[in-house]
Amino acid sequence: MNTVNHPISKASAFKWLLKREYWENRGGFLYAPVIAGGISLVMSLLGIVFGLVAMHRAVKSGGIHLNDENVSINGLDLSLLTSKLDAKNLQDLANGLDLTLILSSGWPLIVLAFVVFFYCLGALYDDRRDRSILFWKSLPLSDTSTVLSKALSALLIAPIIAVIASALTMFGFLVMISIVVIAHGGDPMMLIWGPASPLTIIAGHLSWIPVYLLWALPTVGWLLLCSAWAKTKPFLWAVMLPLFAGIIVSTTKVMTLFDLTGGWFWKHIVGRLLLSAVPATDQFYRGESMFSGNGGNMDNLVNELGPSHQLAAFAMPELWIGAAVGVVFLFLAIRLRRRAGEI
Repeated sequence: MNTVNHPISKASAFKWLLKREYWENRGGFLYAPVIAGGISLVMSLLGIVFGLVAMHRAVKSGGIHLNDENVSINGLDLSLLTSKLDAKNLQDLANGLDLTLILSSGWPLIVLAFVVFFYCLGALYDDRRDRSILFWKSLPLSDTSTVLSKALSALLIAPIIAVIASALTMFGFLVMISIVVIAHGGDPMMLIWGPASPLTIIAGHLSWIPVYLLWALPTVGWLLLCSAWAKTKPFLWAVMLPLFAGIIVSTTKVMTLFDLTGGWFWKHIVGRLLLSAVPATDQFYRGESMFSGNGGNMDNLVNELGPSHQLAAFAMPELWIGAAVGVVFLFLAIRLRRRAGEI
């Protein structure tokens, strides 16, 4: 009986490379954001417990102050308190809930920055250090596919998992405070799910993923380049080279020759090389803060985190220039990978 061997397509090989990266780095890609979300929920639970204790003490000591009048009740009756809220109070409640949702669900995204940074540093260095590169080079896998699979894992796979963990944390927090509201005679649909905007925030997070893919490209490309090039201690090379360059530029004031300042170099060169993988840094380059609202007004907080505002980053020249530089770094990393030998 003749056996026919069908060659594996490039698409199938690339898919298996992505699976390999996920399974070899599942601790950082999956467990780290999930654990971060769990810690956030535990901290939120402790905050709720302490808040309830303080509220019960306030009720026992003479009532709660709302709308310039003292409301004295026996126990913490949220339905009675709700009847005393005016439109401004309800708007403040919505803003406070949205801010709390963002803070409680932001932990997986903060962890994402550390996961991407250290994953990229070791992605091409570790297999040279333990000489497993000889095994991988013996397989019918191109160096281009290998490097791109690692870049895509950092730029797409890890952010998607972090956003999912963030969304689960957000809904876990909503369920937690809904139980508290029900236990104290309140209507969670009126006090929690109605005023809050979890779906808008999640839609903003999802639309942020393609922005992150391009925005983080210079950092990911730089770290992979250092991982492919450094003979030892890639962390020091990756961090110290931009920092020393920034110090030299600031000391010599060479940027004045281009009518620029040393601060410009630190922001657009050093910052983009080392910090672009940190979520929401694109808003900093737009001169915005995700908690600033409109002149410090929290009413526009959700709008600033919504899909339309996130996708507006595609109009930034810094995004496309940085992405082009990141592509150059990846090209150099591929070339170095092809010539990689024993350390």
